[in-house]
Amino acid sequence: MADDYRQSVQQMDRQVYEQLVTSLSTGRWPDGRTLTDDQRQHAMQAVITWGEIHLRPEERVGFIDKGAKAGDSCDDPQPLAWKD
Repeated sequence: MADDYRQSVQQMDRQVYEQLVTSLSTGRWPDGRTLTDDQRQHAMQAVITWGEIHLRPEERVGFIDKGAKAGDSCDDPQPLAWKD
């Protein structure tokens, strides 16, 4: 990614970021016009880049909480008992 693009997105304020997120989720700009596929792609890239710069991972768009393991293994292994 070009440094000048990243720098431009970094300077974007949170209000613009939030409006882009809203526009992506509704498929429309604030004035009601529909986003084109090209606009959607550019807005999505800006949202992802802004989030990487300004937000903790758990606050970013698309974050999936995978939880935490209680111990070294998820389940206690049990030997298989074959029945005839």
